[in-house]
Amino acid sequence: MAEKHTPHDSDTDEHSQGHHIVSLSVYAIVFAVLFFGTIITYFVATIDLDGILFPGANTLVALLIAFTKMICVVLFFMHVYWSSRLIWLTAIAGFFWLAIMFAFTMQDYLTRGAGVFTR
Repeated sequence: MAEKHTPHDSDTDEHSQGHHIVSLSVYAIVFAVLFFGTIITYFVATIDLDGILFPGANTLVALLIAFTKMICVVLFFMHVYWSSRLIWLTAIAGFFWLAIMFAFTMQDYLTRGAGVFTR
């Protein structure tokens, strides 16, 4: 008699993937990174890094912290870390598209002359 397979048998079907179970400690570490990233962003915003380092340093530091937090969310909360290469490629393509949008925005912003709202 033939063996009956259910849709949940991930080892019998080569196209199906099993679900990865993430431990609570991984979620706690990611939560800590997100929490402390938010706290650091607040404290960096209270310091004027523009006069210390270079103009726009506060924005750069805030974006770097936000990018780190985004990576944690995408990799662990959205389970990309344990996904197939196609999912990784899709996530990286999204980041590449975001970089293109930032580049176009900055190209437009940096080529403008002095306007009414500049100090």
